[in-house]
Amino acid sequence: MISFPGVVFISNAMDIISQCLSVPVLIILLILVVISVFLLGQVIAEYFGNRKFRTGDIYDLIFQITNADSIDHLKSIVSDSQIPIKQKEILTKISDTSSMNKCTREAVAKRLVELEEEEIDKKLNNADIITKVGPTLGLMGTLIPMGPGLAALGAGDVNTLASYLTLAFNTTVVGIGSGALCYVLGKIRKFWYDKYLADLDALTDAVLAYRDG
Repeated sequence: MISFPGVVFISNAMDIISQCLSVPVLIILLILVVISVFLLGQVIAEYFGNRKFRTGDIYDLIFQITNADSIDHLKSIVSDSQIPIKQKEILTKISDTSSMNKCTREAVAKRLVELEEEEIDKKLNNADIITKVGPTLGLMGTLIPMGPGLAALGAGDVNTLASYLTLAFNTTVVGIGSGALCYVLGKIRKFWYDKYLADLDALTDAVLAYRDG
């Protein structure tokens, strides 16, 4: 094997960098696991918190809003409904703009809905980041211990080799597992939030139309 000047130095430097990344990778993987469990808890809480509101109820609520006697009655209908609290707050704020002109009310309503969409995007991005980063860090955690493990194998140290291989396999499982969990949670949440935003758009239009009528 031909050895070029500086190859040994570069190889040693790369080895040092690789081993220095080992601890940060393991720490970040543990953080990702904690975040994944937290996201799972959030999804479970959202399921039990929103399951009382059925799909057909949205049509009944729109009908009630359309036939409200006054703005105060409309706000009371929204307040007594089973829709999520955040939707109630947005619809109530839109109702409070009844004294404004049509263009201003629509601009306010549009911005309120956009802010809610931005909040939802932030929640979905958390799961998306872990979905992509988790397996990547798992692969890094797998490959980093392989260098010392192969060196131990060459020296005949089977126990050290087994220790490094165990670490490599564990990081793979943790990385892929957290990524897979967050992928599923992200898909479930996206389905819920798409429906949530569709309902919010319909209710917003109903409130705005009431003023216009």
